[in-house]
Amino acid sequence: MNLLTLNCHSWIEENQLEKLGIIAKDIAEKGYDVVSLQEVNQLIEGKMVMDSVKEDNFALLLMNKINEISKEKYSMYYEKSHIGYDKYEEGVAILTKHKVKDVKSYLVSRADDFSFWKTRRVLKATVIVEGKEIDFYSCHLGWWDDEDEPFKEQFDRLYETIDKNRLTFLMGDFNNNAFLRNEGYDYIIEKGLYDTYTLAEVKDSGVTVKGKIAGWDENKNDLRLDLILVNSIIPVKSSSVIFNGINKEVVSDHFGVCVEI
Repeated sequence: MNLLTLNCHSWIEENQLEKLGIIAKDIAEKGYDVVSLQEVNQLIEGKMVMDSVKEDNFALLLMNKINEISKEKYSMYYEKSHIGYDKYEEGVAILTKHKVKDVKSYLVSRADDFSFWKTRRVLKATVIVEGKEIDFYSCHLGWWDDEDEPFKEQFDRLYETIDKNRLTFLMGDFNNNAFLRNEGYDYIIEKGLYDTYTLAEVKDSGVTVKGKIAGWDENKNDLRLDLILVNSIIPVKSSSVIFNGINKEVVSDHFGVCVEI
């Protein structure tokens, strides 16, 4: 099983359609079982095409592009969390080529105000892979020491939604540096979750952010914010950073992470 997570910073990037094409081509080539996306934007004033999805929804256009070039067809699921950059509805998405049994979203922030940019929702899809039901989450959480929305509270709410009896992957931008001790990353591991990067037989540096980006305005360090977590110890063949200028072109202010289970 191959998984991919990417904070795609959509419609904020230069040459956005070109970068969408790079992502789509990689997904079509690799045939990822599940793709988790964050910062999936659509214009507030965009035309609605289905449920809460508008015609310029980045994940919708990505799915359509993938399905143009891939033999395997993907479906897409979306949940919006808040308004971003004053003109976008921002959310998270999951794409998969497998049958989906159920999709749910959960509010994990204190705030439930769509106009407040720190409001956070996660998306869960129960996907049937080789006859087995597996839960996959797309997550975009807050910062450890945020006074309005502390990470610990958000992660506790997220953790409470996990079915402990089902294999579960939490994928996304956790906004906590895995290289930093005694903060959000260590809190995640203390909860009993496992990092597929740590479990992987083969891995690279794991760095998914270099220098300052939105939300990390003063950052000068290499960060590992984007993770694929699992609720049990499983064999992981490899964990690789992608879209970092070394392994595929850069497409966002975050690099992606792909793992082979």
